[in-house]
Amino acid sequence: MHTLFKSLIAQTLLCIPLLACASSTRLDTLLAAEQAPAGVVIEIVTGERAGLSWALPQAQLYIKKLRQRFPSIHIAIVTHGQEQFALQKKQHTKEKKVHSLTRSLLKDDVQLHVCGTYAEWEGLSKEDFPEYVDVAAAGPTQVNDYLALDYKLIIIKRRENK
Repeated sequence: MHTLFKSLIAQTLLCIPLLACASSTRLDTLLAAEQAPAGVVIEIVTGERAGLSWALPQAQLYIKKLRQRFPSIHIAIVTHGQEQFALQKKQHTKEKKVHSLTRSLLKDDVQLHVCGTYAEWEGLSKEDFPEYVDVAAAGPTQVNDYLALDYKLIIIKRRENK
């Protein structure tokens, strides 16, 4: 019962950004704009433990295209589904590619946030994640904070080639 309750709450929280804000923006729409937006927040919610292995390269491709068009654009990534747990310190060896991509994002001035609330529900704390991962209080709130700064939202929620 307790696990079912946690699952229902998690699913509800994962949907909050979709309910609380305008729909996400397509990458091609952003690239066609005459002016850069204030920034872009890429939200990743795959529901797959291995989701970051394909979602981060997808985000990296988006970032490359955005930076080619708007070199100084501010970009952040928020991940708050099952995929965020690949970023735990103890997963570093098993998820070497994901951790390496995350560190390279920081070098490119892209902040990556995970959901602290969801981590807590799984018995994890900020200390369970490396210093290059920001543990936000709540992923959906972090997305909404960026939207309040007039960032545009791009959502990655499933494999593009599925």
